[in-house]
Amino acid sequence: MSFLVDRVVAFASKLAPTLDVCTTQVPCGSELAREGVRSFNTKPCALLICLLSTIVSAAEPELRLQTRLNPTTPTMVGGLLELQLDVLTDTWFTRAPTLPDLKLPGALVLPPDGHAEHLNQTLDGKSFSGLRYSYLITPNLARGFDIPALIVRATPGQASAELSAQGQPLHFTAAQPPGFEPGEPVLVAQALRFTQQTLKPANPLKVGDSLTRQLTLQADGALAMALPTPSLGDVPGLSRYPKAPQISTLGDGRGHFTGGQRIDTAVYRIDSEGRHDLPAIELKWWDASSGQTRMAQVPAVTFDAVANSAYRPVFSITEDLNNLGRQSRLHFSRHWLGLSALLLGVTLCAWFARPVMHRAYLKWQARRRARHTAWLASANCAWRQIPPQLDARPAQLSALYLWVRRSRMGLKLGSLGPPLQDLLRACYSREPTEDQALRHLRQSLSTLKSQAKPNNESTAPALRPLNPVHEKDFP
Repeated sequence: MSFLVDRVVAFASKLAPTLDVCTTQVPCGSELAREGVRSFNTKPCALLICLLSTIVSAAEPELRLQTRLNPTTPTMVGGLLELQLDVLTDTWFTRAPTLPDLKLPGALVLPPDGHAEHLNQTLDGKSFSGLRYSYLITPNLARGFDIPALIVRATPGQASAELSAQGQPLHFTAAQPPGFEPGEPVLVAQALRFTQQTLKPANPLKVGDSLTRQLTLQADGALAMALPTPSLGDVPGLSRYPKAPQISTLGDGRGHFTGGQRIDTAVYRIDSEGRHDLPAIELKWWDASSGQTRMAQVPAVTFDAVANSAYRPVFSITEDLNNLGRQSRLHFSRHWLGLSALLLGVTLCAWFARPVMHRAYLKWQARRRARHTAWLASANCAWRQIPPQLDARPAQLSALYLWVRRSRMGLKLGSLGPPLQDLLRACYSREPTEDQALRHLRQSLSTLKSQAKPNNESTAPALRPLNPVHEKDFP
């Protein structure tokens, strides 16, 4: 496209000298006007400019999106509705478009699987080519559904950036098929095939053998995830072991959806001899082609099992669970239970009483330190230190003086009796007899303590106070 524009501009520049040139600028927003190319005053030049403007305006590709629902007739609950998205452009696609996610509460939505149908259309006189994608929708509730305006992004050829196109919002209503109660699973299909297959390892069957029952459900025009689960109930004398269902989509081999398939398998182990019956299974569905309720059924399976003396069950789940429960039981006597409860109560009380006990301990420590301090400052403490000091070499009398002072006897040591006076006379006489006086004092300590009396009289201090207080100073 750019090559064609360059050729047109070159042709116009060659044609300009042969024509009359006007001084007005081209009043349009084309690239030719922005380049400063002047318009011409002749009809051929005007046609040339119009052609150039058309080519330039068509240089950017266009992206369109068309949405529609198929079929347009009223939809049934459990039926299939197709939402078609036609993504169109007037050039080509450089890569696959980016499709939006669609979620509808109350409905199953199967997004496109990557296959698309190629389209060629003419819109507003222009040729478009594109791709058609399909969303498959199965409503599960009888009500109205609103599909929002979907946005598709793509990059067509010659586009300078990614383009986006928005479709129109759509609405549809689902109705309950006749013969189905609200909340009952509904299967709507164009055609239905319901078959079964049984696999027997031996004939006749014996106790301990296994029998496999396989049910296959194929529905044309129905989603595989919308197919109901057949009822495979328990049978007396048999142990049932179901397998995971196999769910798949049916197609025509060319990428087109045709229906869904569900395969359910159950293995039955024979636990007792005799005749056993696997019941018949019925399935009610709505025939969309005829508009009628129909029933699909697989017949019952009947077989006989003979005794097997050589068979021993490998294990019994019920017995194992019972034995496991017996081994895990705990027996508590009332005596130990009561002791445990008492211990738990004491532990809880001690835990919650910790702050109170801590405060009481701190107070006891403070009282103990106070008593010890008072004892160190008492006369009895000084009295206990007197005998060791008298036995020391040399003897000491500091504890005796301390006891006298703390006993409130003042400093008159002579009032303590003859033993102390003899000691003082022996220590400070011209002929000291200190040892004999100390021995006599130690022998008379008990008498000395009993004869000592506190001096309650106020004694004048030996030294005058540094700051004497006069009577005038008192109020």
